[in-house]
Amino acid sequence: MNMIFKYGIDTLTVSTVLDIASGKVKGVLAPEAIERIQASAGYVQAIVAQHTTVYGINTGFGPLCDTKISEEDTRTLQYNILQSHSVGVGDSIPEEVSRIMLITKVHALAQGYSGAALATLERIIWHIENRVTPLVPEKGSVGASGDLAPLSHLFLPLIGLGKVWYKGQQTDMQAVLQKENLQPVALGPKEGLALINGTQFILSFAVKAVARLHNALDAADIIGALSLEGLMGTSKPFDPRLHTIRPFPGNQLVAHRLKTMLDGSEIMYSHVDCGRVQDPYSLRCMPQVHGASRTAWQHLYHLTSIELNSVTDNPIIFSAEDTISGGNFHGQPMALPLDYATVAAAELGNISDRRCYMMIEGRFGLPKLLIQDAGLNSGFMIPQYTTAALVTENKTLCFPASADSVPTSLGQEDHVSMGSISGRKLNQVISNLEYILAIELLYAAQAIDFRRPLKSGPVLEAVHAFTREHVPFANKDRIFANDIAALHNIITNQSLVSVANAAATSHQLSLNGIYHEQFGLY
Repeated sequence: MNMIFKYGIDTLTVSTVLDIASGKVKGVLAPEAIERIQASAGYVQAIVAQHTTVYGINTGFGPLCDTKISEEDTRTLQYNILQSHSVGVGDSIPEEVSRIMLITKVHALAQGYSGAALATLERIIWHIENRVTPLVPEKGSVGASGDLAPLSHLFLPLIGLGKVWYKGQQTDMQAVLQKENLQPVALGPKEGLALINGTQFILSFAVKAVARLHNALDAADIIGALSLEGLMGTSKPFDPRLHTIRPFPGNQLVAHRLKTMLDGSEIMYSHVDCGRVQDPYSLRCMPQVHGASRTAWQHLYHLTSIELNSVTDNPIIFSAEDTISGGNFHGQPMALPLDYATVAAAELGNISDRRCYMMIEGRFGLPKLLIQDAGLNSGFMIPQYTTAALVTENKTLCFPASADSVPTSLGQEDHVSMGSISGRKLNQVISNLEYILAIELLYAAQAIDFRRPLKSGPVLEAVHAFTREHVPFANKDRIFANDIAALHNIITNQSLVSVANAAATSHQLSLNGIYHEQFGLY
């Protein structure tokens, strides 16, 4: 039986959103939320009946805010705004992200400050539960006055327009209504504006990024430790005493994870007196670099958690006599941390590429290009070209979209966040990072094989064995793109991290130690 989440009442978390989107958790409207929703819709009806001037209820939108709308036209106004604001372009966003937008919008509306009718929320929930997911173009939002264009496309199906994913196919919503014997929703005053005003596009990309980057951070530590073993590095830079006197929690967590994975390693003990004074930065500075990226992730996670439980449309309806036209729709609170996290994700790839390069140089007892018969075989020369290309692409994506603003709406909306671009860029960078880490794993597993019969610690031995289940040792050239794809899959489906965590648990080791609650939950 599915777990139950109460929209507008319970606290929404990143993991809960993802569970509702996947069908593991069922979202419902509890009686308390229904009461709030109906009261808020009643306030709007009273405003219309009393002819009180309130933005978006009986006025035009944006620069037309001073244009009065008659009572008989207030409903037509809401249909018009959904159509006129549906101006998105480009490819459709992933279906899961579109579904997350629906979930986060229901939760915001169910808090009872937006004036949306109960029937409207019930129809959105029908879309979620039946996986009738709107197609939303990826480009067109400037991230202030909310994500107007993408949210307009998201809710066109409510009025029988637009396209949806339906039973695995892209279908006109009008055809779906006929097949399901349903009628379009009859929008009331303010409902169109409540639906399209908000930050749910930015927020949904943030939700995905929080989960994906958390997995990438864990994988980067594991793969980095495996690389260090392959390169005969030392674990001394991960001594907790070193990080006690510069106590950044993210750094301390990474140092703890690395030391835990390296303790008890035969490879480590085999070269304690090798005379090497210190390792290159990409090995010994992993706590500082990976740790800083952990801190950026934590910031994004914290602010995403706040936004998930916020009301971000406009105007806000406290009662029929108390409304505020404010700026809760402005995406800046999310745009800045998304841009920060983009740099953090790019840096994980940057340092990973350096470790890849080190492993093919022929240093520290490894064969040049990680293959015995170099010359006849190019070995692992070219995968590092791919990491170099991806690292540079990520650097070009690190320009902060939030640093820009182009005035819109005839100057009424004169400063915008561009947070929608920040959210999309972060996920692009994470996608590139996942491939970079796959290539480092390919290299590290090959390097470890040249250290046999010596073994590493139990966690890294389990990771190496799991890697070899998917990609064999290379003693001659082959199509390495196939290997990269296989390792990319075990990183993105989180099985690599799961194997490491399971091995740690079975050997009574704690990879996250005292930092679990601070960095390990989402």
